[in-house]
Amino acid sequence: MIKITPNEIKVLSKYIYDISGIFLDEKKAYLLETRLKMIMDAEGFTSYQALYQRAISEKSGQMQRKIIDAVTTNETLFFRDKSPFEMFKYKVMPDLIDKRSAQTAGSMPINIRIWSAACSTGQEIYSLAIILKELIPDQKKYRIKLLGTDISDDAVAQASYGKYNRFEIERGLEKDQLQRYFVSNGNAWKIRDDIRAMAVFQKRNLMESFTGIGQFDIVFCRNVAIYFSIEDRKKLFEKIAGVLAPDGYLIIGSTESLTGICPQFEPQRHLRSVFYTLKNK
Repeated sequence: MIKITPNEIKVLSKYIYDISGIFLDEKKAYLLETRLKMIMDAEGFTSYQALYQRAISEKSGQMQRKIIDAVTTNETLFFRDKSPFEMFKYKVMPDLIDKRSAQTAGSMPINIRIWSAACSTGQEIYSLAIILKELIPDQKKYRIKLLGTDISDDAVAQASYGKYNRFEIERGLEKDQLQRYFVSNGNAWKIRDDIRAMAVFQKRNLMESFTGIGQFDIVFCRNVAIYFSIEDRKKLFEKIAGVLAPDGYLIIGSTESLTGICPQFEPQRHLRSVFYTLKNK
């Protein structure tokens, strides 16, 4: 493996931060080497400076996309950490349905919008869709829209197609769920069409403006802000506060906290999990 020099770390880290918001310092040298190894080998680069020069000089942006795909963490699985999904099923969604039913005075359909920010290859959003199918078998009374966004082209492409290999499908998915919500596709499994139709996927950089994205009742933004600087975390959650319904719900990673990050939110505890709501103005 080609070793990265201190100056190359400095140059590449700034470049990666500028295009993705991901903050990497000299302590992440090994991570850069391992994540970028496949690109280095495929292109025959003998230095990371050569990789950087190609990326900034290439008008097509292809190398930039490859770098983003390489450094972003697409580590995910179905029903990851389980507790947030149990909270979604037994607390957040029932409460939201009660509130929306009261607000609409019985008129149908009831609009519900859910955003999975940094959705990776789609396992999180399809886990939510499966729960919604089980929770609301007859969805004619509702207009449910799921949005999944990620900065990685490859991740968005796989999420949009909804196809997973055996390793991916066995991570977090129970056998009865596999049989009910997926169809065999060669050596892989594909999400059922009616589940797939519940979600829309887009490429989006969370460091950029949220203009035009709309308003959401529930936002999942788990295990992505940990790769941002404190200042960028503040900016991110301030923007999320701006697109969350006044009585909406924000769910972040189990090891994350908004204490000292975004004063607009206050934590609410349910069993072993925490969700956030906007403070009353």
